[in-house]
Amino acid sequence: MNLAQKLAELKHRDQLAEAGGGEERRAREHKLGKMTARERIGFLLDEGTFEETDKFVTHRTTEFGMGEQVYFGDGFVTGYGRIEGRIVFVFAQDFTVFGGSLSESNAAKICKVMDLAMKVGAPVIGLNDSGGARIQEGVRSLAGYADIFLRNTLSSGVIPQISAIMGPCAGGAVYSPAITDFILMVDKTAYMFITGPDVIKAVTHEEVSKDELGGAHTHNEKSGVAHFMAHDDAECLSMIRELFSFMPSNNLEDPPRRACADPADRADEQLDTIVPTESNQPYDIKDVITRVVDDGYFFEVQEHFAKNIVVGFARLNGRSVGVVANQPNFLAGVLDINSSIKGARFVRFCDCFNIPLITFEDVPGFLPGVQQEHGGIITHGAKLLFAFAEATVPKITVITRKAYGGAYCVMASKHIRADVNYAWPTAEIAVMGPEGAVNIVYKRDLDKAGKEGVNGLKGADAIAKMREEKIEEFRDKFANPYVAAERGYVDSVIRPRDTRRRIIQALEMLDTKRDKNPPKKHGNIPL
Repeated sequence: MNLAQKLAELKHRDQLAEAGGGEERRAREHKLGKMTARERIGFLLDEGTFEETDKFVTHRTTEFGMGEQVYFGDGFVTGYGRIEGRIVFVFAQDFTVFGGSLSESNAAKICKVMDLAMKVGAPVIGLNDSGGARIQEGVRSLAGYADIFLRNTLSSGVIPQISAIMGPCAGGAVYSPAITDFILMVDKTAYMFITGPDVIKAVTHEEVSKDELGGAHTHNEKSGVAHFMAHDDAECLSMIRELFSFMPSNNLEDPPRRACADPADRADEQLDTIVPTESNQPYDIKDVITRVVDDGYFFEVQEHFAKNIVVGFARLNGRSVGVVANQPNFLAGVLDINSSIKGARFVRFCDCFNIPLITFEDVPGFLPGVQQEHGGIITHGAKLLFAFAEATVPKITVITRKAYGGAYCVMASKHIRADVNYAWPTAEIAVMGPEGAVNIVYKRDLDKAGKEGVNGLKGADAIAKMREEKIEEFRDKFANPYVAAERGYVDSVIRPRDTRRRIIQALEMLDTKRDKNPPKKHGNIPL
């Protein structure tokens, strides 16, 4: 075979690999509104940067007629490329080849790029669209999953891992994405579940559709498994690029900084009046966040789940930050099981990858109730406490209004190593709200007033009058930021309009912060 023939053979094999399962199957995917695996990679990465690995790998199974069905690449496309000039490793499952099922051979392809990613300190992005384990290979495909799970675990906290669910993802296949840092799902085409509707119907007699059981809405709104929901493949891939822009390539680097035209000392007078006069009135904490961060841009994470807490990424003077904020507009901003888990996971991600944490606090406490207690609010609430206390990145807290009880301690208080703690003049820092406190502290006085009367009033009228007076007295004495400021628990009471300038100055001061936890294998977070 001469050189021309050898080059022709290479070209022929390239064409076969790139053809996947054939034109008819690709057309079927397009009809469903889906891109093919290679189209997805081309859209995700900077143009012309993709370098494919293991393009000619094939399976080695002969049982069940598999020896007659061989495709180059074996249904997975793997390799590396760049996003905004930075190296990333990527794998994409090709549903046109054996339904994107995992085999011993293509699992090895994934493991190879994951091992390389760890060596060079670059993220791994998985584009999932698979029917699951390849049944014809039996335990060998299961072993392939386990090999991937191990690498997901060892990579956790070392390099960012992002999973896009762009088609089916069922059974053991769901656990790899579950270990990664962020999961994105495409509405209408993606679903995730351990056991499908047919199995559930057979075992529990419950009838449910794939979408209801494990669709994008379900996992974004109800379970909290997913972090983002996209309307189509293009939006999903664009979200990945945007998400990646806020994070470093590995745990030894800082996030990239961007040039910022938004003045660092910009004041916003509307912040002075954004908190309602009545402390039981809601307001949208996102209005506070967007008025403080660069160009009003906030990239929210898990927007549809546990809405009483808000988490996401933003920039301050070009520096990437993670934002955690109670949301008075939903359940008064209380902490409950779901919001605690949501906040804790986000805090830990930011701490893993050197992203400073900015906390906006307006929290009346933990949600009371039998369901919450029996659901383990003690353990789950402790997760958020543990995460904030463990974090060694720069931590800055702004108390906008309520900071009551144990929730005050949990939300990045000075006592759990927050570096800079500010309070607005509207802040109320106390064990509990004035109304509840008066009922406890002045119970005997109130009972006495009901029996003996006050200022000519008797019974319920006397109690109501005294309660009103005591509430106002308690609010003046305790429900303000100055008692905490006198103790040094708050570093400064600031004008709301100056919040952006004060946070940016604090971030610059903390730029060289060095802190560490006691030597240990790892902590035992209350799972």
